[in-house]
Amino acid sequence: MLMEVISYIFQENSAFFIHVLNLFILITLIILFIFARHAGKQWSRLGDYLGAITKTVNSIRYGDLSKKIEKMEFPGSESLAESINRMIETLDDREKMIVEYQNELHKQNKFLEAVINSLSDGLVIVDENYKILRATPKIAEWFNVPGNSLMGEELLDYIQPGKNKSITNLKDDDVFLKNDMYSNFIASTMELKADDKKKYFIVIIKNVTNQKELESLKEDFVATLTHDLKVPIIAETNMLELFLNESFGPISEKQELALKNMQSSNKELLDLVQIVLETYKVRDGNIRLYKENIMLKGFIEEIIEDMMPIAVKTHNEIEFILPRDIRVYADRMQLKRVVKNLIQNAISYGEPNSPIEITIGEIPKYIVISVKDYGAGISKSDIDKIFNKYYSAAKKFRKIGTGLGLYLALQIVKSHGGELTVDSEEGKYTIFTIKLPAVINLNLLYGE
Repeated sequence: MLMEVISYIFQENSAFFIHVLNLFILITLIILFIFARHAGKQWSRLGDYLGAITKTVNSIRYGDLSKKIEKMEFPGSESLAESINRMIETLDDREKMIVEYQNELHKQNKFLEAVINSLSDGLVIVDENYKILRATPKIAEWFNVPGNSLMGEELLDYIQPGKNKSITNLKDDDVFLKNDMYSNFIASTMELKADDKKKYFIVIIKNVTNQKELESLKEDFVATLTHDLKVPIIAETNMLELFLNESFGPISEKQELALKNMQSSNKELLDLVQIVLETYKVRDGNIRLYKENIMLKGFIEEIIEDMMPIAVKTHNEIEFILPRDIRVYADRMQLKRVVKNLIQNAISYGEPNSPIEITIGEIPKYIVISVKDYGAGISKSDIDKIFNKYYSAAKKFRKIGTGLGLYLALQIVKSHGGELTVDSEEGKYTIFTIKLPAVINLNLLYGE
């Protein structure tokens, strides 16, 4: 019934409803048009703004930091533009700092490279396979190869280390250049630490040809000079012996005392000349030895007897501490030279009227001879230098000395396969200890 009523009303007023519906659609379209137009403007502004940002970002991407985002009439655009512009300014400042740092680093690298290239020594950097990664101009000159051609080549194609030496453990060792067999070179190697955990090595090569020639000339000169000096000294010694034996007639007690003093001084001078001569025969412990079995008791007593006239002058008593006699296999003359030198030092630097103790004994694998004095001692700063060639404490105490005695003693002991060590406390004592390899054959050791 209700539906029929509605249907009747609609049929009677259909024209009215159609007009109302058309008016509603028209109003809706007008509203949508107005909204769309307004929204279009907003989207257009947003598109322009995003385009400006994209253009600026692309400029920054390719290194142009001069671009800035200008303000636009868009809600929230001002704060975003300001943030991006501040970021651009910060990046610009950072880039300027980086450029300045790179320029400074480049200058320092060029300076360092100039310094390295100006060195008289050659420098090579190699990897763990000895492939050359970098070489200074001096290396290229010595190898007679253009510098760029050396990259990637093997170092062993150009140099040959000495016997039983490898590239990685060189320390001022002789090396030979394969294209220059007449010059003398030495090399040292240091491991280079890198972040990539690979091994690299720096090899420093020095041309020591001139130094070797100069050293050879110096040694020849000193050897000739000392040999020529020995002749008149020995002649003087023989003449003093004739006077003391009264071969030219009787002498008084005063004359005998004066002649004995001269004889003692002459002997010291002869020993000094002999030390200089022997030192220049020594090359890294390469001394010709004539070994024999030596019973140390009689050997040491003989040396003490020779040294007593010198010890008497300073009122030093030489004490020989002998638990039991021991046999050692050594060169008698060379070992005597070592022990006498140590006793001479003890007399020179020990306190007058104090004992000088000589002890022999045994430790595993070694026969030990020790000489101890109670005197000036050796400072910690000097104790590592005393075996160096030409080092002498004599100047410190205004005494005569070449600085060769201990150096020669060390070389002699080393040539026997032994060790020479020192222990000292300044102002109290000094102990020099000779360690020589023990005789393996027990029958020889105990003299049976």
